[in-house]
Amino acid sequence: MKILVTGFEAFHGEEINPSEEIIKALAESANEKLHTLVLPVEFKEAEKKLEEAVIRIQPEAIISLGQAAGREGITLERVAINVDDAKFPDNIGYQPIDTPIREEGQAAYFTTLPVKKMLDYLRANQIEARISNTAGTYVCNHVMYHALFLAETRYHSMKAGFVHVPYIKAQVMEKENAPYMELSDMIRAVEFLIRYLEENDSAHSF
Repeated sequence: MKILVTGFEAFHGEEINPSEEIIKALAESANEKLHTLVLPVEFKEAEKKLEEAVIRIQPEAIISLGQAAGREGITLERVAINVDDAKFPDNIGYQPIDTPIREEGQAAYFTTLPVKKMLDYLRANQIEARISNTAGTYVCNHVMYHALFLAETRYHSMKAGFVHVPYIKAQVMEKENAPYMELSDMIRAVEFLIRYLEENDSAHSF
């Protein structure tokens, strides 16, 4: 099974994005079946880079990763909504407010990854995780929505979804009571998600 895993660069004053660090770790074992990509935290450019990668790689599944401050564990996103509404600008200063992602797209798309089964798999391997019903309205949601739009309109056999990860310890040293997770546990979690998809692909169980 050909899988594309994406993450994001640092943004909003942070020097680190855990999702980028996970991608760096996964890239060491990337091969013809596992592909990795770090996306810019820019609404338009992230969409462009993702689509270019889909055209080039033709993945059967996309797992997109992003940082979500304030969350305590791995969160598997259930839905992406058709709106960009940024509380702060992206990394090039663009700040869309109440802007549709795709005028011709659905109001929302549900993930096509088996998030409940993936959740059970993570918990069975002692990874703290839960389902989330909001990917926000920032670049993470934008990327999840666009991946699912591509799947619906052009790549009908492609599955896609989004996973948010919390801060790592280095990011919370000066943030009082901010939750975090060890990077090694995040890497293990994503490896488990990849393994689940690979092991269940032939059985068509998702």
